[in-house]
Amino acid sequence: MNDEQLLRYSRQIMLPQIDIAGQQKLLDAKILIVGAGGLGSPASMYLAAAGVGSITLYDDDQVDLSNLQRQIAHATADIGLDKVISTRQTLEKINPGVAVAARKQRLAGAELLHEVEIADVVLDCSDNFATRFAINQACVKQRTPLVSGAAIRFEGQISVFTPGHNDSPCYNCLYQSDGEELQNCARNGVVAPITGIIGSMQALETIKLITGIGDPLTGRLLMLDGLSMEWRAMRLKKNPVCPTCGATADR
Repeated sequence: MNDEQLLRYSRQIMLPQIDIAGQQKLLDAKILIVGAGGLGSPASMYLAAAGVGSITLYDDDQVDLSNLQRQIAHATADIGLDKVISTRQTLEKINPGVAVAARKQRLAGAELLHEVEIADVVLDCSDNFATRFAINQACVKQRTPLVSGAAIRFEGQISVFTPGHNDSPCYNCLYQSDGEELQNCARNGVVAPITGIIGSMQALETIKLITGIGDPLTGRLLMLDGLSMEWRAMRLKKNPVCPTCGATADR
């Protein structure tokens, strides 16, 4: 690290759990974020500010006026711009030392497997059922840690899946892939700070995974009720017959 980096990240470096060695791990890390909306905005902004060296963003949508209430990486002047481009511009303003790759497309198939393979951590900030299961399947196959978040109405949830480590369950152990489509903000609404809380926690869990500190949310699902401001924690167990990560799964 040079003098400018030492000063920029000084408040993290002074933490004994991170120190210079942990900050260097962040600078060397490559993160994949799928979704540049309500969750992807705060997650990517905090990771860029924290000094994650490389961030790859995937989203096939453009900025709309209705996004601005919660998707804080975008501004009024960005309406009509690709979300990944708007987010990249925001991240570069926050920290020009971070390499940001913007991909305007849905991430799927062989490209999804490749991106997951080369990433140190994957953040699922998407808002649809099919994408979440595809990301989970790729992470299980490549044994890449996955930080999964969701927000709707006044409610949020977050969990961490570490395939191949600590007897971790996967997303498919928690939700069945043949179930109904997950609810989304467009149909049910969401209060803005909920996405900020969950997205920020995704960034924190990612930093913990990269630096190897603390106790990640592996095997736990945290659920927030914003109206009562109560958190609930649910212990998750690996499903031995899970079609994605179980003993008989086709990987």
